[in-house]
Amino acid sequence: MTYPVITHHGAIVGVTGSCHQLHLNAVSSLLIDCGLFQGEGTGRSPGPAIDFPISGIEALLVTHIHLDHVGRIPGLLAAGFKGPIICSQPSARLLPLVLEDALRLGVTQEKATIERYIELVEQQVVALPYEQWYEVLCTDELTCRIRLQRAGHVLGSAYVECDLHYLPGGTRKRVVFSGDLGASHTPLLRPPVSPKRADILVLESTYGDRLHDERINRQQRLERMIDQALADHGTVLIPAFSAGRTQELLYEIEDILHRKALGTSALRSAEGLAVDWPQLPIILDSPLASRFTQAYRELSDFWNEEARQRLEEGRRPLRFRQLITIDSHDQHVKTVNYLASTGRPAIVISGSGMCTGGRIVNYLKAMLGDPRHQVLFVGYQAKGTPGAVIQASEGAQGFVMLDLDGEMYEIKARVATLGGYSAHADRKGLVEFVAGMQEWPERIVLVHGERRAKEVLAQALTSRYDEEGRVLSVEIPG
Repeated sequence: MTYPVITHHGAIVGVTGSCHQLHLNAVSSLLIDCGLFQGEGTGRSPGPAIDFPISGIEALLVTHIHLDHVGRIPGLLAAGFKGPIICSQPSARLLPLVLEDALRLGVTQEKATIERYIELVEQQVVALPYEQWYEVLCTDELTCRIRLQRAGHVLGSAYVECDLHYLPGGTRKRVVFSGDLGASHTPLLRPPVSPKRADILVLESTYGDRLHDERINRQQRLERMIDQALADHGTVLIPAFSAGRTQELLYEIEDILHRKALGTSALRSAEGLAVDWPQLPIILDSPLASRFTQAYRELSDFWNEEARQRLEEGRRPLRFRQLITIDSHDQHVKTVNYLASTGRPAIVISGSGMCTGGRIVNYLKAMLGDPRHQVLFVGYQAKGTPGAVIQASEGAQGFVMLDLDGEMYEIKARVATLGGYSAHADRKGLVEFVAGMQEWPERIVLVHGERRAKEVLAQALTSRYDEEGRVLSVEIPG
């Protein structure tokens, strides 16, 4: 067998469960991500259990802290993995928050067990600075070092460069795992820069079949949608992932509020009623998102130049005056009941992003049946999730029924999807990530995408290579 060899333990059917094993030789390997499966059609159990041998895994490399990339780490530890968990410095700060919440929701409520797992994680985490090589393995037959580079997807996200040197013949291989690559114009984050080279590239393909529409103008579209919804004196419900999307939304809403404060303070509806922007509550109802937002504030050194400039100007992009944080369950219940029973306009950001659980479900139960309210999607909805069902009702004739926790709810609220807010690169961005290398890979493996997305991206990559007279082997596992 010729090494390296890659096997996949997830993200080859759909966009969740990312977990890839890079076999360096017959006895040693690296694991890149260890994520949960979410939604239908994955063909896998949604739990954290590990269904592959872990012997010989020298290290786990974490590209970023979303659950579909780290949610099976508790199972990996339970299976006996004691090696280093290598991630970026911001991810090292955020990872325990994610896993603590995942353990509490999906494994156990027992405090001592959760604390024990988190202590293990913290002991095994290696916080690696960006752009710094780290030697994972050094033997007489092989040396392996890795490096993390900014991926622009979420704070701390990285793509991984694996540099392999086989002895005594001196053969060298560079394998790159993209993780999730971010789109351009992402608030707070610095954009990804292509690596210099790769022999093998394992590339995500979430939006490989589409282009993000007018991403640079997305804030204006967000503002218009909020204006429209608030004129009806309803609540705008935004399901958002706790890490990444929530902070981006807060950042852009703060900018809208800042501009409103400099101009007209109220919007007048067709009925002559005014929306008082200076008093408009922005409600963050997610304990986990609140903890992430606090961590984001503390990690401002990793923000991009524009975001740091706002701080220097005295603005507080993630801690502005109208931001209300809901912590306790009692506060949450009172807030849901108040907004459902009054005509007070508000914007609510709550998890989970695909409406599979969390506090957003209680808002949906209380408000989906009222046409005054609006559900605004800003992120990908995996097949089979409640979010996907609600999103599919957008523009539907008649009312659509939704199953939430075993009960059926009628969707009368307006539903909208705001394009351009994806945290993933689109087809153009993915192709440019490859074309930006000085030495293009001869082999690209497409993962983390629906079948059509992979096929369209494969064709786009092949066409780009053909234009340059280059040869490419594209693989679509599974």
